[in-house]
Amino acid sequence: MAAHIGRRLRKGAATTAVAAAAVAALSASQAPGATVDDQGRQSTGDATSAPDTAADDSATGNSPYYTDLPPLNSPAPSPSAGSGEAGDRSAAEAGIPATVLDAYKKAEAALREKKAGCNLPWQLLAAIGKVESGQARGGRVTADGTTVTPILGPQLDGNGFALIRDTDDGAYDGNRMYDQAVGPMQFIPSTWSWAGRDGNGDGRKDPNNIYDAALAAGHYLCRFDWDLSEPGDLRKAILSYNNSTEYLNTVLSWLEYYRKGTHEIPDGTGALPEDRSDARPGVTPSAPGTTPPARPGTRPGKPSGPRPSPSPSAPGTGSPSAPPTTPPPTTPPPSTPPTPTDTVHHLEDAGTGTLTAMAGHTFAERISTRAETEAGKAVAKVRIRFTIVGDTDTTFAGGESVATVTTDASGVAVAPALQAGERTGAFAVQAAVAGRSVKGVPYKVTVTQRVADALTRVGEKELTCVAGGEFAEPVEVKATYGGEAAGKVAVTAKLVTSADDPAENDKGPYFKDTDGKAIRTLTGLRTGPDGQLTLPKLYADDTAGTFLLRLTTAGGATLEVELTVEPAAAPSPGPDPSADPDPSTDPSTEPSDTPAA
Repeated sequence: MAAHIGRRLRKGAATTAVAAAAVAALSASQAPGATVDDQGRQSTGDATSAPDTAADDSATGNSPYYTDLPPLNSPAPSPSAGSGEAGDRSAAEAGIPATVLDAYKKAEAALREKKAGCNLPWQLLAAIGKVESGQARGGRVTADGTTVTPILGPQLDGNGFALIRDTDDGAYDGNRMYDQAVGPMQFIPSTWSWAGRDGNGDGRKDPNNIYDAALAAGHYLCRFDWDLSEPGDLRKAILSYNNSTEYLNTVLSWLEYYRKGTHEIPDGTGALPEDRSDARPGVTPSAPGTTPPARPGTRPGKPSGPRPSPSPSAPGTGSPSAPPTTPPPTTPPPSTPPTPTDTVHHLEDAGTGTLTAMAGHTFAERISTRAETEAGKAVAKVRIRFTIVGDTDTTFAGGESVATVTTDASGVAVAPALQAGERTGAFAVQAAVAGRSVKGVPYKVTVTQRVADALTRVGEKELTCVAGGEFAEPVEVKATYGGEAAGKVAVTAKLVTSADDPAENDKGPYFKDTDGKAIRTLTGLRTGPDGQLTLPKLYADDTAGTFLLRLTTAGGATLEVELTVEPAAAPSPGPDPSADPDPSTDPSTEPSDTPAA
């Protein structure tokens, strides 16, 4: 026991020093104006700007996490570095299981393509994975990245933890009463329902799969257009994952440690963490540094331990039994007043207009939802979660499919503007109360195809060609909508018989298909981002004359372009045998030997 305590004390001293050193390094290199206290805790001038994240709006529900800190030794010690327990631990801690490391790096690559401005480093995912699950419990995962056994946090029943009642009917955590954080990155089901991703391409979004969970964590950290190369945005992103200053400092310590170097180790051989944030007395994981509430039936301030012996009876009073006592009245534990969220009975539409926009455009109308009590009274300070559902690539600002907005004094939450994608058709946006299962409001949303209301030709040069030849100048046009360039608009080009006869002309100019055959109608054309379109080369058959090329766009804009085919030049005539011979060879012009008369 003494050896164990001594080892824990040595570890505590070492990890405290590491926290101070790592956070100091981050403060010096990334956060001007940051300060570090003697316990390694970081504070900055913008600390108050950290997200005020409610438990059910964080990735983990502010669940417990591992507080182990990196060893003092460098993650890549030099050959001259001392050996022994410290060196062995440093090498073990720096190693990341192969499949887990691969998942982090693939998530970084995906985010670099999807959200390059976020600048997500894979080492941040590794730091969070270390703090949340000890790298999937030392890399105990199958070949496809799924944990050998589920990794579950404690049930969030409000008893020393946040109170988050069941939101997934036990689908992810097996608990139909309360939510629990799930998987190697410890997502709560209500967050996973919108943040989940398929990272290994198997068609499923599984929080117990490290590829899926790492990609989801990357998108979660980048969801507000944060630039994680900026210290302020980095801190905000980490705090949004688990709203605790100690959590922030622990993750930053591991981030700095992994940035100095790491290496791949076999799956299942990673070091397991020992200390968890809920293992220390007096600390509530959902609100670090506070004292957990008394359990039901206890009285605050009542001393614990053995009861004092009764006083001896007075002489001559008989047996030394204790005098009869009246049991003290039982004081019921104070009831927790309902939160605004608890008082919401239903949601109502707050006057949202028609939600229709052209592909690629921002919706002019924004969704408004009102939270009400059963009596119809407005409820302020309630978080409303707007979720895009259905087969669509439309998003909210920042490219996310979910947005959470707090109701104002009139009980109304206005969702961020919707940005239409390229996929047309109808889908829905569901408004719901975050953390409650009450009647929500579905909103029908429609994305229409891109259109143009005007089509003009670029350039004024006449388009002419000799019969049997090809046109030297291509046909170039520009589409506009409301005076602005109309990009990605569908265009059809057709050689028609005449202005009054839209039938396809079977003579005159033509295009060529991929096989080189003549075609006189082109579909599937689209304008570029600037609204311009250059048609393929035009050719002419042997028919001379003036022909008409008609272009039409989605939306009804029309343009007719004249094409002129000139007759082929007549071939040069050859010598005429009946023509007079060269005078120099005409016998009649030869000089005569007969003297002139």
